[in-house]
Amino acid sequence: MTDAGRSTDHLDTGKPHSARMYDYFLGGKDNYPVDVEAADQVVSLFPAVREMARANRSFMHRASRLLAERGVHQFLDIGTGIPTEPNLHQIVQGVVPHARVVYADNDPIVLRHAEALLHSTREGRTAYVSGDVREPGKIIAAARETLDFGRPVALSLVALLHLVGDEDEPLRIVRELLEPLAPGSYLTLSHATGDFDPETWERVVEVYRKGGTTAQVRTRAEFSEFFTGLELVDPGVVLAAQWHPERSAPGQDRRGGEEIPLYVAVARKP
Repeated sequence: MTDAGRSTDHLDTGKPHSARMYDYFLGGKDNYPVDVEAADQVVSLFPAVREMARANRSFMHRASRLLAERGVHQFLDIGTGIPTEPNLHQIVQGVVPHARVVYADNDPIVLRHAEALLHSTREGRTAYVSGDVREPGKIIAAARETLDFGRPVALSLVALLHLVGDEDEPLRIVRELLEPLAPGSYLTLSHATGDFDPETWERVVEVYRKGGTTAQVRTRAEFSEFFTGLELVDPGVVLAAQWHPERSAPGQDRRGGEEIPLYVAVARKP
């Protein structure tokens, strides 16, 4: 899980942070003992969480590359997380060198690493916005400085909405983010689910909540609601391993992916 958390002005190393836990699951080094302790609790409950993090990252790569190949040249990635190469701009600018990418997050450690997100091609452009997904209007306003909202934008909310509780109205947030986007824009989502083992995921969610991070897994039906009014890209709402596996990078391990409880989908705004 990446982070949707509340805006802060300092790096708090006294309690676990979902972005740093996600970095640990991916094998990164930008984490602290408190993050490792919480992350290991999750591993003890759901040993496949590292594979889940990799599956999520692989889906982001496949979806972003597909949209770039379909002619989308602008991307807004909210809940960016700690940079892990290849980052989204490296994927899409490898297809469309002049692509523009805006990253948004509100984790201070992501801000510290934002320079890694700004190494654009000469033809393209990248920017970083410090913002909370619960304030979509502010993110959109800042993104307008880089993106042309008169042309299609690919909105990416990967591994983010399971860190937004119902009390913060995630459906409203998605609608408000999509509303200013031009027809032909896309929405890319991934989301953890407890559909296949609800008891385990109740305990995983509790680890996050005890650490001060809002967390909420959702059913397939609940996840599908985020795409109301949009045109789903084939194969629709599926598990991550089932979304265009043929587009996986060479050497990526696809074994056991069917068991990863991560719903994904990409949809077009008509």
